[in-house]
Amino acid sequence: MSYDGVGPRAVMRSVAFLTAGVLAVTTLTACGSEDPAGEPLAAQDIAAAARSQVADGGTLRWAVDTVPETFNAFQADADATTSRVAQAVLPSMFRLDADGRPRLNTDYLESAEVVDTEPKQVVLYRLAQQAVWSDGREIGAADFAAQWRALSGKDSAYWTARNAGYDRIEKVERGKNDLEVRVTFSRAYADWRSLFTPLYPKDVMGTPDSFNDGARGKLKVTAGPFGIGQVDRPGGRILLTRNPRWWGEPAKLSEIALTAVPRERRADALAAGSVDLAEIDPAAARRVDEAARGAAGPLTTTGSGRTAAKAPNPPAQGDAADKTLGEYEVRKSLEPAYTQLALNGADGPLADERVRRAVARALDRADLAKAVLGPLGLPAVPVGSHLALSGQEAYADGSGALGGQDAKEARALLADAGWVPGGPVKEEKKAEKAAGSEGGKAGARSSQKESAGGDDGTYIVGEDDKAGREQQQGHLRGTAAGEEGGRQLAQDGKQYVNKHGAPGAYAPRGTAAPAGAAHGGLAKDGKALTLRFVLPSGPGSAPLHTVAGRIVSMLEKVGIRIEVTKVADESYFKDHIASGQYDLALYSWPASAFPATDARPIYAKPVPAADGSLTVEQNYTRVGTDQVDQLFDQAVSTLDEEERRSLIRKADARIWAAAGSIPLYQRPQLTAVRKNLANAGAFGFQTPVYEDMGFLKKGAAGPANPSAK
Repeated sequence: MSYDGVGPRAVMRSVAFLTAGVLAVTTLTACGSEDPAGEPLAAQDIAAAARSQVADGGTLRWAVDTVPETFNAFQADADATTSRVAQAVLPSMFRLDADGRPRLNTDYLESAEVVDTEPKQVVLYRLAQQAVWSDGREIGAADFAAQWRALSGKDSAYWTARNAGYDRIEKVERGKNDLEVRVTFSRAYADWRSLFTPLYPKDVMGTPDSFNDGARGKLKVTAGPFGIGQVDRPGGRILLTRNPRWWGEPAKLSEIALTAVPRERRADALAAGSVDLAEIDPAAARRVDEAARGAAGPLTTTGSGRTAAKAPNPPAQGDAADKTLGEYEVRKSLEPAYTQLALNGADGPLADERVRRAVARALDRADLAKAVLGPLGLPAVPVGSHLALSGQEAYADGSGALGGQDAKEARALLADAGWVPGGPVKEEKKAEKAAGSEGGKAGARSSQKESAGGDDGTYIVGEDDKAGREQQQGHLRGTAAGEEGGRQLAQDGKQYVNKHGAPGAYAPRGTAAPAGAAHGGLAKDGKALTLRFVLPSGPGSAPLHTVAGRIVSMLEKVGIRIEVTKVADESYFKDHIASGQYDLALYSWPASAFPATDARPIYAKPVPAADGSLTVEQNYTRVGTDQVDQLFDQAVSTLDEEERRSLIRKADARIWAAAGSIPLYQRPQLTAVRKNLANAGAFGFQTPVYEDMGFLKKGAAGPANPSAK
């Protein structure tokens, strides 16, 4: 999960920010009509080049957030770098294409298909004949069976982060020969393509001890274009080396050096020329762009005269640094993740669906998307689904079930709920104690009158402290966050739960409260309609970010007062979001290629536990319905793809109608890349193809950079 969002699978199980909804939903597709999934809003930007243009050899120095605590992607403290390593060194049965859809990975499989549905669903995997582990042993049924047993949830000795899908398997066995694996399910499972990616050798999955400890510090046996060489945790470096036993297209690079570089230090690293590839924030992106135009240096003012954000430790200026930055370009796309506004429906005013719907109808989502993405030259289109993004199979714009911005309708909904303007308000003495260990109330009943633009200041919830929590925030005007953080994606077949809390959840890094006081608010039963907008605070969080500021202004226009409370980064998710101590919050959620599995715990209807508490799974908005639960249950058990898509889209429309979370915009992805590096950059949906990455041959004409157009 992450503070501007959350992530699926175990991750998906660790965070939720949506809701379930209501109302009858009409069919979203019709025979012969255009596919509502559409195309991705932004193409990947990786400077694609033919392998013949890429030189053999070389070391790619790739800035990452952490050297992970474990290389076992199914453990709770796995992180984004664990995922990077797994993609490069382990088998994946399916990979995501540029549209965010799973495709057969022919390096490992000749085919994979459902061969029986009655009396049980059976999937037959036919393995590629050359597929072997780095120790020479063939990849086979024993590896599949060991992974199923470890992740099935039947043996608590395995410290696993998730078992979704594996718990539906009845048995795994050898087929007609060593190249066939038959997987029989006890219950039909539509998202079977999410399984066995990554696939670990039986040496790792075979016993609880080997699972829990064997792959934490090293991974002796691999089966990808690269293997794990040196791991230098004190030095913050992992060296991936070309696998001599790899049977596919040989890796162009000799080595990939994954180097831990905090977000706020990446501009320094680029200026020093010590990395070749790094995801960066908008402020650093502007510096790189300016250097390419011969005007390197941090921006100090914008066209409006406001001061733009500077890096906490700006690189030393001078001809050398400027020249070095000029060797890079910024490649940009959209992350497979979106930022949303979460509304806690457990108690208080937002327990009333009419008030939640009024909040949603007050928002101009197009304006918010434009403010964040417009200055970056990225498509400023609001996200229309909780369960998929444009281009993915399950995507369809279901926002019509709730309706667009309409201040008049918002006021009518509030009036219907009993909130009237100018009503008597009983004075209440409130303790001035701030929420969170370092929190403080700021700007109670405040509004942001300044129309500030800028980055959404997001970072990853549950990310390790060393992963750059103090990353630089861009200026409010014309910037947008581009960090990936500890993003967890179920479509990659992995789920990671970070040790600090819910993995995958994105949320705004930290936001100062807006200034000014709201007037003409609403009241009911002697109480003013005031909502607690809880935001994390931390280094670089003084400026009010675009999203929070504009949302405050929009809500106050319909009479809703906002009390902004800043809390310490460390307590934001655990002490506020997960525990329900908020009314409004911003965080993001990575989109999944398998929403029937991954989104279910996010929108599951909370149920009372035996001790009287509420079991919410990852539904931290505490909003859910039996209808949504039933639609997910039907979708995950439906093998007909068209019917499954229809069920997912109906579930999304009901989630919109309940107004527990409001998707805003897809997150920007900004990557600084050395100009002669091909097939790497802003990957968008697509799983990176590590064997094709490399440096262009001398004299080879590089492809045009789409982001520069």
